[in-house]
This record gives sequence, structure tokens and C-alpha cells, in this order.
Amino acid sequence: MRTHALCKRYGRVHAVTDLDLEVREGDRFGLLGPNGSGKTTTVRMLLGLVLPTSGEVELLDGPVRKQALARIGALVEGPAFYGHLSGRANLRLFDAAGPGGPGRTRRRRIGEALEQVGLSGVDRRPVKAYSLGMRQRLGLAGALLRRPLLLVLDEPTNGLDPQGIREVRELLLQLNREGTTVLLSSHLLSEVEALCTRIAVMDRGRMVLQDDLAAFREPTGLIEVRTPLPQRAASVLGASVAAVDGEVVSVRSGDPAALNAALVEAGVPVVGLAQQRRSLEAAVLAVTGEGSDVLRR
Repeated sequence: MRTHALCKRYGRVHAVTDLDLEVREGDRFGLLGPNGSGKTTTVRMLLGLVLPTSGEVELLDGPVRKQALARIGALVEGPAFYGHLSGRANLRLFDAAGPGGPGRTRRRRIGEALEQVGLSGVDRRPVKAYSLGMRQRLGLAGALLRRPLLLVLDEPTNGLDPQGIREVRELLLQLNREGTTVLLSSHLLSEVEALCTRIAVMDRGRMVLQDDLAAFREPTGLIEVRTPLPQRAASVLGASVAAVDGEVVSVRSGDPAALNAALVEAGVPVVGLAQQRRSLEAAVLAVTGEGSDVLRR
């Protein structure tokens, strides 16, 4: 999946501008950004739910078209269902309404999808009695019905408890190992770090960052020393100290062993010593502004 100079305008509002996005086969790709950054609009254009003002979208092996969409599973925003029907009945209607879902295998595929998302035991309960997390699981089951080559998910863990979040993560990892490419839009940086191999960051409708996740975890060149005597440690280490934050002293050094030896020799107790690495949170905050839900005088 890739886009070229993709734009979407609503009157004077530029929701997405000149977006060049590339999701490679086999990726677990995280799309990040504050509220109002254009993530959901982008996802909707990728799926043909919103027409772009200009630019191109290439989906799987070509432009967006019915044949390509039949091989894609999607969960965008809050899933909508018939509240008086059971989850299984909703999935039957959903599968019958779209291409690529043969009727002869429908019952088996629905059963497998419900089992995958942990809803096999609530067949007769109407969806109106489902919790938010259960509705989210049912939406994910709908995305899995046709064993997609590409899975596009917008906030898939919304409403789930920690156990549910872990279960969904493990399911997505398993699907990816079996050949499904995953595109995930989320606010949960911890989940993106645990799941994704590549990320892109959007801000105010523009792409501001796109790279392998490993690039954000590279060493900064600093060693973090944890000690109950930070000021004394800073005095011993002198000009190599970059910062002192509580009991953590950040030091410019390429030799942790020598650093530890110098502190011990000077009588400074060392509780911990580790190479400092960039965090995804710091990288995202460095290139994005405030979300659209922030109001200031």
C-alpha cells in the first residue's frame, strides 16, 4: 500500500496534505499523531470510504477497486451493528453484504472469527447488551471474516481492558506471522512500540516522520547512572555529565565499565547503569503540536 501526494480538503480545511505513505508487505505499521492530525481521514481514503481531493492511492497491487477491497479487513472508528441481533447474526449480514465471502463457508468463517476475538460464548446475547470492549472485539471479528491480506485498524483496542489489549496484540502478531500486513492507527504509544515494526507520524494533515521503529530506539550516546548521591557523582565525573534528574545522572561516555569503576573508586554507590535510548514518546512529541481538542484563549 502506498500513496502519492494524497490530499483531502473540506472547503478551506486541509485535512490531509501531500501525503506520501508506504506500507510494505509484511509490515506491522503504526500510524500516529494527535487528535485532528488527519489519521482517520487518511485511513478512510485508503479504503475508498472518502474520495481524495487529489493524489493517488495504490492498494495491494493497484488502485482502489472492489477486487482489492475484498482482500482487506478493516475496523474504522466505532463499529456499528444492529443492536437487537446477536453478534453472530450481525456477522452473517455483514458477510453476505460484501464481495469475497462465499456463502458455503460463511458459518465456519464466522465461528473462527468469533473464536479468534474471544466472543464464541456470546452467540445469543444481543449486541445492545455488549460492553464497549465486546463491540470492539466484534468489529475486529468482522474485519477477519475473509482472511485479509491487509488489515486496517483504527484504534482497535478502544474500550478494552489490559487483558483484552494483550489478547488483541497477540492475535495481530499471529496474523502477521501468517502473512497478513497490519496497518494500525492508535494513540497508545506503548501498544505501537510493542506491536509495530514501522511507524509514520502525522501532524496537522502532513507526514512529519516515517521510519522503522528500531531507528527510534537507537542509543543517544549517553549512559544513565542511578545513584543515591547524584550530586557527588556529578562532581566526580565533571564535564562529561550532561544532566542530573533526581537520582539519575546522564553521562557522555562510551565505556560503561570504566565509568562504573571511577564512581566506585570515589566511594559513590551505583544502583544502576544503562545505555540511554530514545523513546517513541519523545520522538513523537518532538515533531507534533497540540491536538485539535485543545482550546486556548
